Amino acid sequence: METLTLALGDRSYPIHVGRALLDRPDLLLPSLRQKKAAIVSNTTVAPLYLRRLADPLLQAGVEVVEVVLPDGEAVKDWRTLNSIFDALIAGRCERSTTLIALGGGVVGDVAGFAAACFQRGMPFVQVPTTLLAQVDSSVGGKTAINHPQGKNMIGAFHQPRLVLADTDTLTTLCDRELRAGLAEVIKYGLIRDLPFLEWLELNLERVLAREPAALATAVAASCRNKAEVVAADEREAGERALLNLGHTFGHAIETGVGYGEWLHGEAVAAGTMMAAQLSHQLGWIDRHDLARVEQLLQRAGLPVAGPMLSVERYLELMQHDKKVHDGRSRLVLLQRLGHAVLTDQAPLAQVRQAIAERTAHA
Repeated sequence: METLTLALGDRSYPIHVGRALLDRPDLLLPSLRQKKAAIVSNTTVAPLYLRRLADPLLQAGVEVVEVVLPDGEAVKDWRTLNSIFDALIAGRCERSTTLIALGGGVVGDVAGFAAACFQRGMPFVQVPTTLLAQVDSSVGGKTAINHPQGKNMIGAFHQPRLVLADTDTLTTLCDRELRAGLAEVIKYGLIRDLPFLEWLELNLERVLAREPAALATAVAASCRNKAEVVAADEREAGERALLNLGHTFGHAIETGVGYGEWLHGEAVAAGTMMAAQLSHQLGWIDRHDLARVEQLLQRAGLPVAGPMLSVERYLELMQHDKKVHDGRSRLVLLQRLGHAVLTDQAPLAQVRQAIAERTAHA
């Protein structure tokens, strides 16, 4: 097991990465404020891992309220959020009851938002079971639900007390979900960690083959990068926005085709290629570097072109992005591989060209 720390003063918390961590209640119990916890999972993850997490807690004298949600991005909405509140109230949960999110990014986001809201804030713990959740969404305290006009438009910053990333859960992850998670892993190398990007270029097939050592390295390196960025900029006033490479374009894809049609990581991969294309057009990265980005995403089995939406539709949806400031879109682009910047100076004609170059109908 490797333990990282997200340093936020008295709200700092550990990120444990390793194998068989679901069988370690000693890692979880110190994070509980009372002998009661609510575990929120979904219909895919609960049959696999709910008992492994809940039974040791019950044996330790912890009362457990179990909440099982439907699966899928499409249920990340007000109705699902309210169903969690209903279960917490029915289970007589209190402000000091800990909510444990057991699942992928959707579970973590909606359960974390419920924890931020219930009785004006209850403690929560992230137990991510997908690669995307382990390397990105479980770390940093962003919680949200979707709105029909935009992804993650309604939410709150609410830091967990603990992240428990058991890499053994990745053995039951379908290939498509594993590949989608790799979009976020690759992102860290592109925006701030060139040695990690080079490691991925050499070891991607080992990660895809789910070799335990390679998975552990990829997850730990990703979490380390995320923790460093969040510690420096918790509320996304500056540097943290760089973590959204490809996301402005990607969120437009997810909203434009309908939530759940494209996995988040798939949309981010296509959006990353649009951002890389634009960076190349601006003269920041050369054709060789553009090809490196494309080849790595292709080797990961990820799309390098967006769906057949019109350029105008992309631009319309991008205006709902949370990085829009004073009506201007701020995009995360690559000045060079391993170094990203946030800018609102990209000419609109160049943005249009990058989208057109990297859509399926181009």
